[in-house]
Amino acid sequence: MFRTTTAALALVALTAVSAQADDVTDTLNSALTAYEEGDIQYALEELEYAKQLLSEMKTAELTAYLPEAPDGWTREISEDGNAGMSFLGGGIGAEARYSNGDESFDISITADNPMVAAMASMIGNAALMGAKIERVGREKFMNQDGDLTGLVDNRIMIQASGTAVEVMIPVLKTIDYKGLEDFGG
Repeated sequence: MFRTTTAALALVALTAVSAQADDVTDTLNSALTAYEEGDIQYALEELEYAKQLLSEMKTAELTAYLPEAPDGWTREISEDGNAGMSFLGGGIGAEARYSNGDESFDISITADNPMVAAMASMIGNAALMGAKIERVGREKFMNQDGDLTGLVDNRIMIQASGTAVEVMIPVLKTIDYKGLEDFGG
């Protein structure tokens, strides 16, 4: 069932991407026309808008990697997954809240942010920092007081927090880590 749902999410993301692709092309053509006409300011504005559209496309692709809610839980995808990313050096992010009525937790995925690479040494030295390592399939997650942080391909950070580690790990196991390694490539 997870693969079917993931495939459906990927199809929705690709449909959104192809619909936006025309907007990107139109905006880039508009920037080129403005440049050719000597309107540098408008060309810059159009390029910035094209960049925003492309970022939205990447965010939609990344959101498809957020795991489905386990039985008895709901998942609410945050519309603000990219909020503050430019403040943190760029990149893209996706986030979801999982709830069963009594408890909830969040999972976030951050990609291609310069600060993410710094996490590699932290996870590698978790014991020195008083944290421990949790295995999630073949992935290693640093457990700091119940907050889990993992790194995929040294550029994609996955964080889970808000409830017991024993509840979050099975959900984290359903992420397509191999797909994330290839994300954006």
